[in-house]
Amino acid sequence: MASFNKVILVGNLTRDPELRYTPKGMAIAKIGIAVNRNWKTETGEAKEEVTFVDVDAFGRQAEVIAQYMKKGRPLLVEGRLRLDQWDDKQTGQKRSRLGVVLESFSFLDSGGNRGEGAPPADAAPKSRPASPSSASVPEASVPDSPPPEEDDVPF
Repeated sequence: MASFNKVILVGNLTRDPELRYTPKGMAIAKIGIAVNRNWKTETGEAKEEVTFVDVDAFGRQAEVIAQYMKKGRPLLVEGRLRLDQWDDKQTGQKRSRLGVVLESFSFLDSGGNRGEGAPPADAAPKSRPASPSSASVPEASVPDSPPPEEDDVPF
């Protein structure tokens, strides 16, 4: 049977990225994203639902996210779902958490509210998805220079 594991989310960071390094020097960034859903009921009442998603980024992508992203900033994330399972040390019960492993991302804000030390809007690096042959921990690279300017297409 075929399977497909792909997630695309757009939301705002719920906290500043937490950047850490493994003993071998691999960067790991943990971020939280809040994804909102707004709708109206049959009576016209406005409703909102917020889903909080934990995302793990690895390698150069983790470093770029930690450098340029802050709490509240919008981010588009592409990745895959991963189920983590463990035994709770205090209660001994089995626990689990469904999260996203980042494969690529895009900065979404225009740069008008960037903090000190953030790059200009046209200098923000774009990410590339990891190659399909990569190991369980993706090592996608981020180009050193911004991509060429694309023509504006009016819609």
